Amino acid sequence: MAFAILQGVALYTYFTYLSFPRSQYLTSASQVNGEILKVKNEVTKHFNLAYNNTLLQQENIALRERLPQSFIPLQSGIVKINDTLFKQQYEYIAATVINSTFDKRNNYFTLNIGSSQGVERGLGVFSDKGVVGIVHNVSEHFSVVKSVLTESINIDVMIESSGAFGLLKWDGESPRIGNITGISNDMRIKRWTKVVTRGGSGIFPKGIPVGKVSKLESVEGKPLWNISVLYAEDYRKIQRVYVIKNLIKQEQEKLESLIPQDKATGQ
Repeated sequence: MAFAILQGVALYTYFTYLSFPRSQYLTSASQVNGEILKVKNEVTKHFNLAYNNTLLQQENIALRERLPQSFIPLQSGIVKINDTLFKQQYEYIAATVINSTFDKRNNYFTLNIGSSQGVERGLGVFSDKGVVGIVHNVSEHFSVVKSVLTESINIDVMIESSGAFGLLKWDGESPRIGNITGISNDMRIKRWTKVVTRGGSGIFPKGIPVGKVSKLESVEGKPLWNISVLYAEDYRKIQRVYVIKNLIKQEQEKLESLIPQDKATGQ
């Protein structure tokens, strides 16, 4: 017992009065504490990741709902964005992808929100990087989205620099490449030009990213381009998205339904 006490006193004196051993001890202790804190931070970060991502989505929604694309002007002339001069046209609902495919001819995403959160069939879906698809079916708590990786998605898009517009399609091959049809080949289009939503259908506002032009080929026998688009989003990895709701879409559809239809002509 006496030996243990004397040993403790000796060690205390040694570390107290000799600077080098004392600094070595403190450095070692600091390294151990640092490693412990590092592990603790990694564990905490892992468990907080979903919560932080949800907060980020909510912040993104708040910012998007203040963008000019989300409003319609109520007065003409030069205006400032405020509640008296603009009326909100689009609202956004955050969602998480809980199931998805990308290697079939027609691919779908399942989201963790449904009619109880305001989701309806026909609403657009996009991510922070770009367009994702259109809501296909809805239940109370879930919804299924027809992604751009389907046979007949037909989203209206435009080449940002030229204003030329057509329909986005997918040929069933690469999940990173789409196609635009309906653009005349007398239009000058450069590779790597940005492709965005046109906003004509009322599903998406104008300007949401789609991708970039990666290749142009003339369609045989037709005065059209076949344009390949490198998608902005990698649909094999997508996790968090936004459902977009056009609050005045029915008004647009009602008005457009009054457009006279061409009569079929017999040959």
